[in-house]
Amino acid sequence: MPPPAPSPDETRRALVIGAGLAGAAVTAALCRRGWRVTLLDAAEGPARAASALPVGVLSPHLTRQPTPMSRLTALGVPLARAELERLVTPGAGWQAATIDNRGAHAPGRQSAALVRPGALVRAWLAEAGERLDARWNTPVAGLSRGTGQWQALDPAGRAIAAAPHAVIAAALGSRDLAPEAGGAWPLGPVLGQMSLGPLDGAPLSERPQRDDGVFVPEYRDSGLAPRWPAAIWAMGSTYARGHTDTTPSDAAHRDNAARLRALAPAAADRLEDELAQGRLLGWAGVRCASMDRLPLVGAAPDPAAWAARDSAGDAASAVPRLPGLWLLTALGSRGLSLAAACGQWLAAEMDGEAPGLDAELRAAIDPARFAWRRARRTRG
Repeated sequence: MPPPAPSPDETRRALVIGAGLAGAAVTAALCRRGWRVTLLDAAEGPARAASALPVGVLSPHLTRQPTPMSRLTALGVPLARAELERLVTPGAGWQAATIDNRGAHAPGRQSAALVRPGALVRAWLAEAGERLDARWNTPVAGLSRGTGQWQALDPAGRAIAAAPHAVIAAALGSRDLAPEAGGAWPLGPVLGQMSLGPLDGAPLSERPQRDDGVFVPEYRDSGLAPRWPAAIWAMGSTYARGHTDTTPSDAAHRDNAARLRALAPAAADRLEDELAQGRLLGWAGVRCASMDRLPLVGAAPDPAAWAARDSAGDAASAVPRLPGLWLLTALGSRGLSLAAACGQWLAAEMDGEAPGLDAELRAAIDPARFAWRRARRTRG
C-alpha cells in the first residue's frame, strides 16, 4: 500500500534566505497564498543591508525605446505602489512625489513615491503573521538537498532548517549558497553611496530631479530616527561596480556633488560646504547585479544535468532545474521597483502557475539564461 500523500502544509513550506526587499517580497507573497515560510538572515533584523537605504525613489525606469528593464518596472511600480498604500502609513515610510527626469532618461515629469525600503520590508513580514518563522542572527553558509528537502547549513555544516523548497534571496551572497550550481549565475557587487543632511530650511529644489543620480530635496519620515533626522535632503547614489567597502568616502561625496551640480547648483554648493565642514552625512550599501543588469527570478538551473546533454536546446527554458530551489536576486538598483512584482511572479511559479509575464520577459529574467548562453557558445 503506497504511503499517504503529504498534506498541503507539508509540501507548501519554504526556506527563504535573505530578509531585504527581495526576500520579504517573496515571503509575503507565499504567505498570502497559504505557504509557511522560514526566513533566515545573518543580521539582527530585516532590511539591514542595501534595503537599509534612508530614501529611494519608486518610479518606472524610463527609456526612449522599450527595454526589458523599462518593461519590467512598468509592471512592477504599480504593484509596489499598491503595496505601499495598503500597508505603510504616509509619512512613516513613504510620501508621494513628482519627479523631473532629465538628460539620459526620457525627459519629462512623472508621478513617483519617495520610500524608505525598510518600512515596506517590515510591513510585509508583519502581514505574514503566524505563517512566518523569522530567524535572525542566523547566517546560512550553504544549502544541501536530500530526501526531498532542502537544508540550510550554518558555517560549521550543521542543518539549521529544512523545507521542500528554498528561495535564495541573499543579494550578493546568493552566489555562494548553492555550490553545485557551478557559477551558473554570474553576480557582482555594485557599491552605492548616498550623500544626505538634515533639512533645516526650505528645500533647495521644487521637486526631486533625476539624471545621473537622483536628488531628493525633501523627505520627511517619522521612522528615520534614531539614525537619521526626521527631515532630510539626499543625493545619490554612486554606482561603483566591483566595490564592497561600505565606509562612506569623501571621494564618493564629491562624485555626488559633481552630478548634483547639473541638477541643482545651490544644492551642490550646500553639499560641498557641509562636506568641507565635516557635517555631511553618508550612507553606502552593496547592491547585487547580474552580468546583464536584469534580475534572476525563477527555478535554479541544474548544471550537472545540463552538462550531460548533447545540445543546448532552443531556449533557456530547456535547461534542467534543481527541484525545489528558486532564485530571486540581482535586483540591482531597482529593488523598490521590482521586488513586489518579482515576489508575486515567483510565488505563482512555485505554486505551479504561470507568472503572468510574456515569453520575452520571462526569458529575460530566467536564472538559467547564462548557462544556456554559455552552452550555445561552446556546443555550437
